[in-house]
Amino acid sequence: MDTQSTKVSATRQKSQSPLRSAKSTAKSPRKIHKYDIFFTIFVLAWTMLATVAGQILAAYPLHWILGDKLQEPGWMLLYYLLTYAIGLGMLIWIPPALVKLYRKNHPDLNNKAVAQVEQDLASTPTEMGVQHLPTFIDIGLAPIGYVIYLFMAAVLTSLMSAFTWFNVDQAQDVGFGYFVTDLDRIFALLAVVFIAPIAEELIMRGWLYGKVRRKLQAPVAILLVSFVFAVLHGQWNVGVSVFALSIILCTLREITGTIWSGMLLHILSNGIAFYLLYIAI
Repeated sequence: MDTQSTKVSATRQKSQSPLRSAKSTAKSPRKIHKYDIFFTIFVLAWTMLATVAGQILAAYPLHWILGDKLQEPGWMLLYYLLTYAIGLGMLIWIPPALVKLYRKNHPDLNNKAVAQVEQDLASTPTEMGVQHLPTFIDIGLAPIGYVIYLFMAAVLTSLMSAFTWFNVDQAQDVGFGYFVTDLDRIFALLAVVFIAPIAEELIMRGWLYGKVRRKLQAPVAILLVSFVFAVLHGQWNVGVSVFALSIILCTLREITGTIWSGMLLHILSNGIAFYLLYIAI
């Protein structure tokens, strides 16, 4: 080999080495530290706390002001909006704000370690899965995911039916008990079919999955987020179904890198359920 060929080969190898290095680093298993475990436990617990707190902080003032009128679809729509707004706000702004305040009041601390916590708790569009607008791929994957979800939910429900304490027919309470006018149905439609899926995807497959996925491998992150999502629904039969739904939603987030496909699937799922429950009957 002549000198010129040697130089070209060396230059090409040098230019390609960072790419090969990145690939080898990505393939090698990431070591999990104690901090990763504690951080994961915190974000899982904080998500559950913020979600429940949002419900309480929205329900009690509204019930105190409105009384039984809170059951009316228009006010229930307001309850949905306030619940998810409070929960999402608690998730995104409170943890990093508390860490920043702690750093300010304790300047003698290990700033590097605390700064790492503050950075991990901060939210970015990419971590939330909203870094770009929905694509045609996101739209196309949603109905495919819905079919897979139905099959998985049917299998899990069938398996759980072997237990006597599992009530397959228990109805889910979504807060809307009756409709008087068509406007009432529109309020319920907005709350159940649009507000709930959009907010839950921002919270569960956006904020929570983004945080957990930074610390753990995809299968573990998917299972943990899906378990929390199921527990928050508070009913065994509903929990099994939404656990299967969350498995698909998290997988779509992993495939596409965003929450849009999962959000569309969630809207589709709630829309079909709403139709069957409130319109088809």
